[in-house]
Amino acid sequence: MGKPTGFLEYEREEAKAAAPKERMKHFHEFHEPLSLEKQKKQAARCMECGVPFCQNGKMLCGMASGCPLNNLIPEWNDLLYHENMEQAYHRLHKTNNFPEFTSRVCPALCEKACTCGLYGDAVSVRANEYTIIENAYEKGYANAKKPHVRTGKKVAVIGSGPSGLAAADQLNKRGHSVTVYERDDRPGGLLMYGIPNMKLEKHIIDRKINLMKEEGVEFQTGVNVGKDITAAELLKQYDRIVLACGSRHARDINAPGRDANGIHFAVDFLTSTTKSLLDHGLKEGTFISAKDKDVVVIGGGDTGNDCVGTSIRHGAKSVLQLEMMPKAPDTRAADNPWPEWPKICKTDYGQEEAIAVFGSDPRVYQTTVKEFVKDQDGNLEKLILVKLDAVKDEKTGRFNMVEIPGSEYEVDCQLVLIAAGFLGSEDYVTKAFQVETDPRTNVKTKPGAHATSVEHVFTAGDMHRGQSLVVWAIREGRDCAKEVDRSLMGYTPL
Repeated sequence: MGKPTGFLEYEREEAKAAAPKERMKHFHEFHEPLSLEKQKKQAARCMECGVPFCQNGKMLCGMASGCPLNNLIPEWNDLLYHENMEQAYHRLHKTNNFPEFTSRVCPALCEKACTCGLYGDAVSVRANEYTIIENAYEKGYANAKKPHVRTGKKVAVIGSGPSGLAAADQLNKRGHSVTVYERDDRPGGLLMYGIPNMKLEKHIIDRKINLMKEEGVEFQTGVNVGKDITAAELLKQYDRIVLACGSRHARDINAPGRDANGIHFAVDFLTSTTKSLLDHGLKEGTFISAKDKDVVVIGGGDTGNDCVGTSIRHGAKSVLQLEMMPKAPDTRAADNPWPEWPKICKTDYGQEEAIAVFGSDPRVYQTTVKEFVKDQDGNLEKLILVKLDAVKDEKTGRFNMVEIPGSEYEVDCQLVLIAAGFLGSEDYVTKAFQVETDPRTNVKTKPGAHATSVEHVFTAGDMHRGQSLVVWAIREGRDCAKEVDRSLMGYTPL
């Protein structure tokens, strides 16, 4: 333990964020990291607990508590405090293939389970991770490391999101020849096109992809497996296949007028912005624009918040964010104790910016769309919204959100962004490989396993477990790689 009294001597200090009205002028990351000296003090706050819940990663009451990757958090906090930066990087990278991603976009499950957070402020684990990985790139510790021996085995990974990249990275380190297939024009999956630049700038992804290429991983972009190349062709060319195509089947809102022009899924909206930003510098006419429009975002999660922040950067006239469920409490409820994941209301960057621009929180709770109203040309012009009430089902004990009669009201709206989550994998891929799926359309495997119903075909990530976090996708990819390697070699050191 670097400094036994550190948690008593130092208060939590976080990277400063640019003011909302300043950062909304651009699409860059907007936090100014602390200096190394200050971050070392933050690492000194780690108590190196006898039972480090931060790295536990177990499910409590249906939600993860601590890091799903079992990151060696107290170890690299101690190494950071002592400024042993190279060793800190190696301990961090031992369990996490992509700390450059998780230190930016992970909701920090580790911090929510930190013992310091029980009676005070948690250790700034995610910022410590950021310091370690960025220093490693700066000093050259995070350079390409090619495998010394090749096994002669070939593996195809379908999908280049975090689970596919993690599987590819692990299998390549083992010495297998790995080819990653991606239907988009750039690798990265939802890291590239589903997460806005403000949270994860794309040169950060390119930096890691280029390292993986140096290490021997091959990337085939613009190839839609199941359409451009058949499953039979891939099974003939490769010894094993990993399906990591994500959970891209978006949940829709079925209400009268749904066919109106101006209604888009959130992922399509965010993708169009990022792609235009990279290809055309956000030139008008090359993306789905919110400029001068009344925007309604349906969905209160992270993706909905990203739509709010992006719409404001476009120059939206107004932004409203609908959430079907009641507002979560501002602090932990009595039935949600530490170290469970805190089910509390979080005001994120997009909502902060909406408050700064429009003067109020954009979120409206217990509300949904009852009708999309079109003009004579078929363009969206209004929404009829309805308030909802939580009614307990006496048989199941569950609460259902039910419309309140007479609570309907109209709002002006020319652009709707549906951020209501995802229902599972897209079936053209699962049908192409003829793998079994479960009732949620996720690819079916035995519990805790990644082998599908088809010989030599495995699965990982959201396609396997359903919509989840980047950190879970990385864990899935690593576990899948271990299983694939064992099937190829009879044992695995991964």
